[in-house]
Amino acid sequence: MTIDPASPPLKGHKALVLGAGVSGLAVAVALRKFGMDVHLLEQAEKITEVGAGLQISPNGVRVLQALGIDPTEVGDKTQAVELRDAAGRLVTRMEMPQTPGFYLCHRADLIAALERAMRGAGARIHLLQKVDRLELNACGARVQTCIGTAHHTPLVIGADGLHSVLRATLNGAAAPMFTGQVAWRAVIKGDGRPPVAQVFMGPGQHLVSYPLRGGTLRNIVAVQERRGWAAEGWHHQDDPAHLRAAFARFGGPVPDWLRAIDRVYLWGLFRHPVARRWHDDAGRAAILGDAAHPTLPFMAQGANMALEDAWALARALADSPEAPATALQRYSAARAPRTRAIVQAANKNARSYHLRAPLAPVAHGILRVGTKLAPNAALRRFDWIYNHDVTA
Repeated sequence: MTIDPASPPLKGHKALVLGAGVSGLAVAVALRKFGMDVHLLEQAEKITEVGAGLQISPNGVRVLQALGIDPTEVGDKTQAVELRDAAGRLVTRMEMPQTPGFYLCHRADLIAALERAMRGAGARIHLLQKVDRLELNACGARVQTCIGTAHHTPLVIGADGLHSVLRATLNGAAAPMFTGQVAWRAVIKGDGRPPVAQVFMGPGQHLVSYPLRGGTLRNIVAVQERRGWAAEGWHHQDDPAHLRAAFARFGGPVPDWLRAIDRVYLWGLFRHPVARRWHDDAGRAAILGDAAHPTLPFMAQGANMALEDAWALARALADSPEAPATALQRYSAARAPRTRAIVQAANKNARSYHLRAPLAPVAHGILRVGTKLAPNAALRRFDWIYNHDVTA
């Protein structure tokens, strides 16, 4: 679509976005590119994100580029991904395609780049606006915040994450299922190593690590199967000694990394169903990102799906500016099957990393031989994810 700057297709149309995370900021930028008047409500006092890493794959990179964001400003291009056993021995190494590339990012850097783009595009943000009540009516939506402010809008977009108010409005409450897995995350001082992501696989547990910000930092995510329940959410602090004890049998560089941790966060991994309804029939409301399809982290696609959603939603509205109900129907029909398939792929990947004897050595041997015979076969299995271009 060629956009006429003097008369963009969504000029004169308005939307209220709930949440200023990856999906909220991205959809605000995308909607502004098509001319829509956009306001964001964010419950925090400022837009920020504490230490955490994420990976942007080509499907997400293409959206960043369409939003006018240079991916090199938010991360380092991934050279390779290595799978190793718990002792640190190399099982296989996959060299990563460099065009448009995979990127290792600090979440705070992605948020900052999206915020700059959002402000530069002219979207307006309102902080300290935690949503208390949301009602859909004949004119659109009425959003009441906890400080008593009321916002009226013809279109409300729920980018408000895992516990989305709008998702509950559209779908009712849904009980998540504990997977029997917990995850720790930490960021430590870097060791200057090149941008290679490493996965260390052990019986019932695995650890993922990669450098951030030119090797000055290192991201660590460690997952363990256990019966003990842990709360959902990324901001529950834990004792680093618990993580060190859980992964005491891991070798290679892992012991040194774990000794360097002085602050770690623990959260329980839960499966949530992909939302049954992504929009209302009258074209007044839509959800995206984690509000629509929370996912386990085993395909590194949470942020990428959010970016895809943002562009797809904005483009659908731009294609049918006078028929929002039709636009939202088209958006949902395009996005729901794809995100459901990615969520299912993430669920399956968890089991692959946690194999026990006698399956683990057999599977690792097959991987080693397979890599020699067809070096890119493992990566090509997921071409349907990585090579997708929602901006085309």
